Amino acid sequence: YFAGSSEMFGKVKTVPQNEKTPFYPRSAYGISKVTGHDLTRNYREAYNLFCCTGILFNHESPRRGFEFVTRKISHGVATIKLGLQRKIELGNLDAKRDWGHAKDYVEAMWLMLQRKKPDDFVIATGKQHSVREFAKLAFSVVGLNYKDYIVTDKILFRPAEVHSLLGSYSKAKKLLKWKPKISFKNLVKDMVESDIEFVKKSGY
Repeated sequence: YFAGSSEMFGKVKTVPQNEKTPFYPRSAYGISKVTGHDLTRNYREAYNLFCCTGILFNHESPRRGFEFVTRKISHGVATIKLGLQRKIELGNLDAKRDWGHAKDYVEAMWLMLQRKKPDDFVIATGKQHSVREFAKLAFSVVGLNYKDYIVTDKILFRPAEVHSLLGSYSKAKKLLKWKPKISFKNLVKDMVESDIEFVKKSGY
């Protein structure tokens, strides 16, 4: 199994993106994922190996690294609520992503590996939300208005920003009988509540 990424699509010209959408990566990370995907497909076709790529759109959970915007927001909300921080500095609030819960996506990975014939699948929710929406919902979990605590810093804007990604999981739905179960609202709630407990225990 190779973990692909929606960043492989990059500067998209068609919406939503599926397994047949051309790749146009906008970062070294995206380029590396396209290369890995091509190698995976090559080994599958050349050596008849069971190799497949999951082209996963953004999948989050309380275990997400602090350097990612979703965890930066959920952790920031927790520290603000507990009186340890006053503001959260973010970049492009209008960047849009297709966010799902890692629990759902791990199930999709497992289902891919249970097939008799290997194949590549886009794993997504088919729904798109902005960073602004994520922040607004995260602050609402603790009864606060995000506008009072978010500061935009252009230094945090990515040099080659991927502005909008939205995946179609129709192939996974048809062949894997898979669909996302956890809503965006419950994903955000899970991350914020988990970080509140984390901050209470760790103090940071």
